[in-house]
Amino acid sequence: MKLKKLTNRNWGVSMEFRIMKINQLIQGWGNYFKVGDIKKYAEKIDAHTRRRLRACRWKEWKKPKTRYKNLIKLGVSKDKAKRCANSRKKYWCISKSPQLDFALNNEYWQKLGLKSLYNVIS
Repeated sequence: MKLKKLTNRNWGVSMEFRIMKINQLIQGWGNYFKVGDIKKYAEKIDAHTRRRLRACRWKEWKKPKTRYKNLIKLGVSKDKAKRCANSRKKYWCISKSPQLDFALNNEYWQKLGLKSLYNVIS
């Protein structure tokens, strides 16, 4: 429930602050669950967290022109970026699209400092 509040799209904070708060939560969970064997569960939590963050980032970009420009910067081809940027799909649906998944992949979130629960408990 706490993770859901931290990844809420309507929470108007910077992505750096959001990731800092998520990292604090994940570190606490990691310390608590280190004893148990929850690796599969941790992978699912990590994937779900990244998807919610992709939806937040997509909402931050707001306009199709900004979305297109940022997708190009992140290595998506121009044609695919144009189709994705002009999509009328909602935030949650588009957060699972291959183009956005490619652009905002695990490495992207690691560069921003997001910790993985799987790595914390390992």
